[in-house]
Amino acid sequence: SPAVFTALILQAGVWPGIPMLLCAAKPEVAEALTSGRYGRLPVHTTMAEGRAVVAAGRGGPPAMVDRLLPTTAAARHARMMATEACTRWSLPDLIGPACLIASELVTNAAEHAGTIMTLRISRRPRYLHLAVRDGSPVEPKLHRPELTEPGGRGLLLVDSVAVRWGAMPCRDGKVVWATLAA
Repeated sequence: SPAVFTALILQAGVWPGIPMLLCAAKPEVAEALTSGRYGRLPVHTTMAEGRAVVAAGRGGPPAMVDRLLPTTAAARHARMMATEACTRWSLPDLIGPACLIASELVTNAAEHAGTIMTLRISRRPRYLHLAVRDGSPVEPKLHRPELTEPGGRGLLLVDSVAVRWGAMPCRDGKVVWATLAA
């Protein structure tokens, strides 16, 4: 049933990463998916066509991406990017939460990984995704420090603000991500 594809794409929209493309569908399935009954899902005639769309940067959601050095200035730059993204995509209510999450994820990468990182902020129909890729394979751990301990509360803040957050290993490091409801 074409509704399965709609459900999969909606579920995939909660998670960051690879765009979901539908390719080489039977004509009747392609018609059902593109007609609007199931949300006008993009369908590509061939895998080569779908790959070409992704290679051209048109296969995924609108996004802002920048590479950052592991310095104290990276957090400020991340907040500026989050503000610009939310303004550009008409999400003024998410500026504060997006800035907090971007700042915390970038600060954690700078402090714990100490490598060049990539900040990606992307807009989905129902979600705003923020993800930081760094060069360390060590996944972050949520812990609850004592009130007298300095620092260590960044992921607690992310956990309290985000709809979901997590980490995924990747080649040469990891991606730590968080999702906000748009």
